[in-house]
Amino acid sequence: MGDGHSPEPSINPFYQRACFVTAAAGVDRMPPDHGREVAFAGRSNAGKSSAINTICHRRQLARTSKTPGRTRQVVFFALDETRRLVDLPGYGYAKVSETVKLRWQRLMAFYLERRRSLAGLVVVMDIRHPLTAFDLQMLEWGRRGELELLLLLTKSDKLKRGAAHTELDRVAKAVATAGRCVRVELFSARTRLGIEPVHRLLDRWFEVGD
Repeated sequence: MGDGHSPEPSINPFYQRACFVTAAAGVDRMPPDHGREVAFAGRSNAGKSSAINTICHRRQLARTSKTPGRTRQVVFFALDETRRLVDLPGYGYAKVSETVKLRWQRLMAFYLERRRSLAGLVVVMDIRHPLTAFDLQMLEWGRRGELELLLLLTKSDKLKRGAAHTELDRVAKAVATAGRCVRVELFSARTRLGIEPVHRLLDRWFEVGD
């Protein structure tokens, strides 16, 4: 976005520490529920893995795939001994059975509503297809869990600047009645648009520097 001459966004070295801990297919396989976590959720092919990689400045931290729905477990990445990023299963038009989708839904509902260490939820949405049924379900679970929410409009470089900001305003108005703190940001893994405000919000959620 912009005129192509904007300075490169600064890299927060704290998020470059991220390293894989475990992938859990059930609640009993998750790390102990203490410390602070921030979870990322997104419909299949919304750019969730690319967003995580960009935020952490790590090319292959979260696995990206052209096959929607590849992530079928809750994946935990440690930032330090008490703080973790969490990659939630993506689905939507993933070619999996209804039984698998229901199992994912039960797992995510339990995690989002009952995980005590969860400090915030990032819902990743393709700016060209925001507020799908999946996104609205994530927002509802976030509300039930009394979480602060960040809606990340990815692939914003696919739209012209004016159109991207129009969509940003439309989404912000659509979720304005959520009742909890809901923030909406433009994001692009290709141009790194939005990485600095995302880092600032994550810093607050993780209590970095406190």
